[in-house]
Amino acid sequence: MPEKIDDLLPTARDIQKQAALQEAERAEQYARRTAAAESEKHKLIERLSKPSGLTEDEKVKLASTVIQRAVRNGLSEVQVYRFPHTLCTDNGRAINQQEPGWEKTLTGIAQEIFQLWSDYLKPRGYRIRYQIVDFPGGVPGDISITIAWGE
Repeated sequence: MPEKIDDLLPTARDIQKQAALQEAERAEQYARRTAAAESEKHKLIERLSKPSGLTEDEKVKLASTVIQRAVRNGLSEVQVYRFPHTLCTDNGRAINQQEPGWEKTLTGIAQEIFQLWSDYLKPRGYRIRYQIVDFPGGVPGDISITIAWGE
């Protein structure tokens, strides 16, 4: 047996300490990544809750581009936006329940899209649908906005 066995073969307690330190490092890295993701999510929600900054002309041109592309692809409707339920003043409850006046709960870009539809697209026969598209943990999640022109 070699004279320095302690150098070659650590004790079980030493191995357990090393494993615990590695696990703590992995947990710390996970916590950092999670915090960074949450920070990015909050920044995105903050940005989406504010007006886009586009002019009316730019909004109409953007809508036209999206609709024309969908038509070229043979579609009769297109999802134009998806946003978290937290951007609604009631967290999407009125949209989920299809209550009259649900559009009053919209904020930021989601509200701008509704206004664009109301002012320019609705008079031209387009339809709009705001719909909860996922239910993580059984509660409303993201909301999609779809513009339709077919039957």
